[in-house]
Amino acid sequence: MITSRTTSPLAVLSASRPEHPVAVCALAVTTGDDKTRLIPAGTFDAPRGSMAGQGPWHLDAQGARSLMALASTRSTDIAIDYEHQTLLADRNGKPAPAAGWVEPRSLEWRDDGLYGRIQWTDRARQMIDGGEYRYLSPVFPYDAESGAVLDLLHLALTNTPAIDDGIAELAAARRASSTASPQDEDSTVNREQLIKALGLKADATDEQIDGAIAALKAKAGEADGVREALSLKDDDKPAEAVAALKTQAEAQPAGGEKAEPDPTKYVPKAVYDETAQQLAALKAGGDAQEMDRLIEEGLKDGRIAGKATADWLKGQGMAALKAHLEDAPSIAALKGDTQTGGKAPQGGGEGGKGPHGLSEQELAVCKATGISPEDYRKANPVAE
Repeated sequence: MITSRTTSPLAVLSASRPEHPVAVCALAVTTGDDKTRLIPAGTFDAPRGSMAGQGPWHLDAQGARSLMALASTRSTDIAIDYEHQTLLADRNGKPAPAAGWVEPRSLEWRDDGLYGRIQWTDRARQMIDGGEYRYLSPVFPYDAESGAVLDLLHLALTNTPAIDDGIAELAAARRASSTASPQDEDSTVNREQLIKALGLKADATDEQIDGAIAALKAKAGEADGVREALSLKDDDKPAEAVAALKTQAEAQPAGGEKAEPDPTKYVPKAVYDETAQQLAALKAGGDAQEMDRLIEEGLKDGRIAGKATADWLKGQGMAALKAHLEDAPSIAALKGDTQTGGKAPQGGGEGGKGPHGLSEQELAVCKATGISPEDYRKANPVAE
């Protein structure tokens, strides 16, 4: 819906440094780091009147608090232009460059008026310091009966102490957008431009405009849904993604059936699973045979002391068995041609029995393998 509102009268005030008591409204332009006075305190007037109705105007602490609260809701800084060109741009077609900006939340009430911190452009700072501009002129709406200042719309650098009354209508036209609340900013638009943008007839009703806007919102929601479904990024183009899907769909056989996979590249899952199981079984069998072969070799060349050691290594797995065979020395006394088969050697001397009934060769095996004589004898009992 297009909203409208009644506007308060507007005033544009220019003031200079006071030379007489009546010039209490005078405002000096400086480029220092301190805040600058934007609107004077108390009752004040312009030397030659206001743009839309005669002053005086009034600003006190209570009014300043209301003004600052309203300014804090702005989403943009308060602009300062040259010679009120912001108001004249539509008429003369010239640009309206900024001379500076006032941060709305920097507004502060002091005993002598409303102050704010100005961030001047380099160009404006040079012109002020060079004396090319001396006056600061605020534009503000005010209550027609009391003259109370209601808001601060924007300001201008000027060398004219009072502004021509002909600009009043331009300032009033900009009043709605400058003083709109956050809710009104969303709904207040140029009706003719909106109708043209929606493609409606010039005499379209509010209901037709609302309907067209609702349709646009619905389409926008559908478009967002499509982008989400396609997992598109912000800079991706939906048309390209849709074209890719069409190409993929056209590659499918007619009737919606899926194309048979290329048998030279793919096999059925059941065939793959069966082959994998057979390979696993073969590998397990091959590992067992390889382990038996390695144990047999270790027993023959003395790297494996006996059956107990062989059974223990077999339980540890292939990796442990290979590691043992790589590190264990080959003990001649344990080789097949010198083994006693678990029987005590005949005679004494070098073949005699030592502790636990072990021969010197058997004790050497225990020492080399780290097996205690007791455990060795338990694993290799003497045959009766």
